[in-house]
Amino acid sequence: MSNQERAPTPDLRMKVLEILDANRIMSLATNRPDGWPQVTIVGYVHDDLTLYFASARSSQKLSNMARDSRISIAIGRHGPGESDIRGLSMAATATEVIDVREVARLNVLIAQRYPEQAVFAPRGASVAVMKAVPELISVIDPAGGLDQPALLRVALEASVSLVVPGDEPRLDPQKFSAS
Repeated sequence: MSNQERAPTPDLRMKVLEILDANRIMSLATNRPDGWPQVTIVGYVHDDLTLYFASARSSQKLSNMARDSRISIAIGRHGPGESDIRGLSMAATATEVIDVREVARLNVLIAQRYPEQAVFAPRGASVAVMKAVPELISVIDPAGGLDQPALLRVALEASVSLVVPGDEPRLDPQKFSAS
């Protein structure tokens, strides 16, 4: 860990998980072939810091992710009577979930969290189940003590470290090239 990074308190990870638990939809940004970003709103379920969502196979969104797996996600709220915005954004990599056993496990999560919601059915030719693995998460929660966004780096083994302002990582576009 560099001098510019320090281990976050367990509270930061918990804040992220609380925000994921408190919301049902996210804004998902993908990269269009012409370079313009495209943002759509989709429902999600999460398993720890990893998010899952469905996309129509005929959608521009899925076509964009197939070409460039880098995505950005924003989740949050600012409702009536709330004085501050509480939310997060993520830089993540999207991949399609094709293992039927993993989809069955996700359907258990969906049934537990959203009993009224239909389950993922990726065997159909019309839907893809997508997995979003975060690399960076920016979280803000003024009421919870985070007046300024905290930038967290997420390692593949799901460890999280705090990034000090001014030492933001530069993402390597080659790392995200679609295969």
